[in-house]
Amino acid sequence: MSQSPEARSFVAAAVAWSRTAEERHAIRLIRSPFSGVAHEVAAAYAVVGQRGGTLLDSIARTRLAIGGEQRDALFAFAAKLEELRAAGEGGASEEALHATTARLFDLAAGDAPSNSRTSGVAPPALAEPVAPEAGSGVRTRHAHFSASALNTYAECARKWYYRYLCAAVEDKSSPAAVYGTAFHAALESLHAEIPHPSDAAPEDLRRRLEGYVNAAFERYRNGFGTAVEYELQRRRAQRTALRYADWLAGEARRAPFTVVGCELSARLDLEGYDFIGYIDRLDRDDRTGNVTVIDYKTGAIAASASEYRDKVRQFKDFQLPFYYWARTAAGDRVTKLALVPLKNAQLDVRPIALEVVPVASQNGARSSAATGTISIAELERARARMVEICRELSSGDATSFGVTEDPGACTYCVYTAACANRPAPAEEKFGR
Repeated sequence: MSQSPEARSFVAAAVAWSRTAEERHAIRLIRSPFSGVAHEVAAAYAVVGQRGGTLLDSIARTRLAIGGEQRDALFAFAAKLEELRAAGEGGASEEALHATTARLFDLAAGDAPSNSRTSGVAPPALAEPVAPEAGSGVRTRHAHFSASALNTYAECARKWYYRYLCAAVEDKSSPAAVYGTAFHAALESLHAEIPHPSDAAPEDLRRRLEGYVNAAFERYRNGFGTAVEYELQRRRAQRTALRYADWLAGEARRAPFTVVGCELSARLDLEGYDFIGYIDRLDRDDRTGNVTVIDYKTGAIAASASEYRDKVRQFKDFQLPFYYWARTAAGDRVTKLALVPLKNAQLDVRPIALEVVPVASQNGARSSAATGTISIAELERARARMVEICRELSSGDATSFGVTEDPGACTYCVYTAACANRPAPAEEKFGR
């Protein structure tokens, strides 16, 4: 009777063992269904044998507490290996070793694995099907909300579900995130030392900020993958810092102001929902006392004031509206909201600023101006939408979380691989 491919492979390993006594062949033999050893016992002894000594020595010393038929099967297997080894050392021919293996492991009887006959384990019985549980809604587990969480929900509800409800593990911080953290730390140090930029000469601002950048990037050096990447990002930050210092000096000359603080905690209660966040920088005009909320951006931002205003109006960005209401509740007269770009070291710092006014002007949708206006009514609508989202996420009625329709939102999303319903990239829509 011809042997199956599995049996031929087993015999080949047995012959190799008889010739060389190499441990890898013994491990392969015991884990085969033809060994006569139960699968779980074979797997356990394979691991024990690899950790110290040899497989046969582990069996002889009964390193695992196994009794009954399983112990007898182990000892029988070890005895068969010893007989094979003796035959190989005695100079038996290839045909003789094949015959010895077939006899010892009973391979002539239709190649049926011997451990299926000696394990004594009854085939598993199938359980009766269980009725599916009734579906129920889910709610947020967090006691407070943040503007970034709401921005995530507005961008893609599925992404919010993965990050804030499932607490799925994300990738480690990217070099871009570490760059932003280090640059923020350098600016915080600068403004803590020089809260009145108009009191310092432009050259002094440049020199001090350059020093703070070097110190901050050294502190976060381990966040970069390689020394080359660290050095490139540090030099990029130095060039950007010089442009920031020049812009800061120009703003201080135009209208002197005081940096009230950096990384200021902002808390706000909106109809019973607790919000918390941190404002990158808060300025107060020395002449009028008006307050400007500033958010540093080391990544991509809106290209114009009208574009950012549209994002607020379409409820796609809640960062500055949240800070506006938080500082207004604290008693400040906030008159300007600004995004300060710190990404491109080749360009001058050109903030995207929105002046808060009772009635906003109708800026053209295609306007490329860096400054514009936003009405209090628009900020009120953003505030109302924040409350609506909090109510949705806290109600427990949500049973599904849809995916974004914007393929661009998936570009850097760490959950892309787990999202089966993500939108196809624009270039693939007609290829599917």
